[in-house]
Amino acid sequence: MAVSRETLIESYFPEKKEEILRYAHFLTTTGIERGVIGPKEGEIIWERHIFNSLPVISLIPEGVSVVDIGSGAGLPGIPIALARPDLAVTLVEPLQRRYEFLLEAVEGLGITVFHGRAQDYTERTSFITARAVAPLSKLVAMNRHLINKGGVLLAIKGESASEEVKSVPGAQLHEISLESLPLSRVISVAKRA
Repeated sequence: MAVSRETLIESYFPEKKEEILRYAHFLTTTGIERGVIGPKEGEIIWERHIFNSLPVISLIPEGVSVVDIGSGAGLPGIPIALARPDLAVTLVEPLQRRYEFLLEAVEGLGITVFHGRAQDYTERTSFITARAVAPLSKLVAMNRHLINKGGVLLAIKGESASEEVKSVPGAQLHEISLESLPLSRVISVAKRA
């Protein structure tokens, strides 16, 4: 039996229900108008984008800082921050129009937005997330300077994940099934030195 969107919102965003609804509306209106997401994405915003961003939270411990690289429309960073208010989330976005969109999207949410490339960001962190940014080997090279020793890069990947994981020594593939959500693939790469 399929679970309703309302039930999923209640389950995954218990403290931030209004905020995630407002963000979804902003994405499907202003996001489409400004070309931050495609016009057909509005119909599948919950399934393909918001709920798809959530499985990665099962790999993030409580109370840490998370930097979302190449945040674009705020995915996965904004859903992560709203599902897990215990995390300190920073969105990193190089494109001016997306950066401006993000500033409006996070207003009043306590999420930081940095305008620039991952290579320009200098604050170190325990966890980095990325979704649809670059192939894994390039992503690791772009972000290695940001991750504390023992920190982890978490890359949300599609069906090519089983091939991509082979491109980086020590990378691990996690196939995550959160309740009532489709299977998600996340590759983790821990920084050892």
